[in-house]
Amino acid sequence: MSGAGCNRLIIAGQLTELDSLRYTPAGMARIEMKIRHASVQKEAGTERQVQCEISALALDQAAQQAARLQIGQQVQAEGFLAQRSLRNTQLILHIEKIKLE
Repeated sequence: MSGAGCNRLIIAGQLTELDSLRYTPAGMARIEMKIRHASVQKEAGTERQVQCEISALALDQAAQQAARLQIGQQVQAEGFLAQRSLRNTQLILHIEKIKLE
């Protein structure tokens, strides 16, 4: 993958928030969560402590998997970034795969 079509994110961290499993009007499972990441990354030849918290949304099978997780567990999530809605430009990770670390 390359160019303008590339939008992939893999992040590992601690599950800090997990909403209840809900369903869209079309009957698709959905769940929102937050993942806190902390690591040491190399930047410009030096090590840097990195911390962030990312909002995430899982649908369908990924939502069913996420609903079985518990706050505090270490997870790895993979998906793509999109703005939260047409009016809210905050980024949110749309999870396609999630697993325990």
